[in-house]
Formats: sequence, structure tokens, C-alpha cells
Amino acid sequence: MRDGSLKGLFCTAPKSIRSVRRNSGSFNVTAFTEEQEALVVKSWNAMKKNSGELALKFFLRIFEIAPSAKKLFTFLKDSDIPVEQNPKLKPHATTVFVMTCESAVQLRKAGKVTVRESNLKDLGATHFKYGVADEHFEVTKYALLEPIKEPVPEMWSPELKNAWAEAYDQLAAAIKIEMKPPS
Repeated sequence: MRDGSLKGLFCTAPKSIRSVRRNSGSFNVTAFTEEQEALVVKSWNAMKKNSGELALKFFLRIFEIAPSAKKLFTFLKDSDIPVEQNPKLKPHATTVFVMTCESAVQLRKAGKVTVRESNLKDLGATHFKYGVADEHFEVTKYALLEPIKEPVPEMWSPELKNAWAEAYDQLAAAIKIEMKPPS
């Protein structure tokens, strides 16, 4: 949260607690269960070989839902190239998609959201710098679930959808906490 209202509320939590979110004046505590972890790991293992194509679909879906989101990406903002042909989109989309999926896979094991290649402070500062808002995270979550469903239709279930949604929510919450000007 940009206003820092959640600062100071975090402490070492028992292994079963994975996130704390404010909801209408109260706090919701959410666990990422062993069952959710197993679903996420199994589905990610089944789809990771196609992560580049899935990532591109993921980002194209974001832009389909929210065309104005293109303005958040400097490499798309002033480009005359059709979005799907932009040479910088697929590598960026793949980085984001793989980071999101790998963050979900390790969530329970690490006991917190972690990311490779970058850190949450940098991700938060970048999202802050480009004006990413809560609604952008919601669009991204919705767009993420479609390419995940596609390669694993036999696994897709409300439980799998909820597991991925919870993992994404926790990553988004961790980034939002760090969304402040770089210090």
C-alpha cells in the first residue's frame, strides 16, 4: 500500500500463514496449503516448456482487457509496431510469467514470496514509477489464469484456479508493499 498502512504489521508467522490482507477494516489471514502447492507445482511442471508462448498470450490478454495498460510499458508506448510483433514484448512477458510461476511454486517452501533475477524492492519501485494501480494487478491476475488453464485442461479445476489465484495475490501483495519511490 502506498500509504504504508501495513508497515509494522509483519512478523515471523507460523508456517501455515502466508498472507495478511486488509479487508473493510479487518484483516484476512490466508494460508497457502500443501494441496495448493502440489497443484501449482504439478501444473507449472506441465506447462513450463511452453512458457514463452503462454507468456505472450498472457500479456496480449492483459492488453485486450485493458488497452491502456500498453502505456505502462516504455517499449510499447511510442511504438508503431503491432503489439504482438514487438521484439521486446515476448522476452519481457516471459520474464514476468516465469517469475510469477516460479514464485508461486516456491511460496510454501520459502514461507514467503521470493523472486529471482530481481528483488521485491526493485519490483515495487518500478511498479510505483510507472503508475501501476490496484486495478492493474486485478487485470493481470485475470489474464494470468487463462494461459495457465490452456496447457493443462485435464487438471483445471476450481481448486487449481484458486491455488494460482492465491499465489498471484500473495506476489501482488508483496510487490504492493514495496511500491514507493526508490530510496
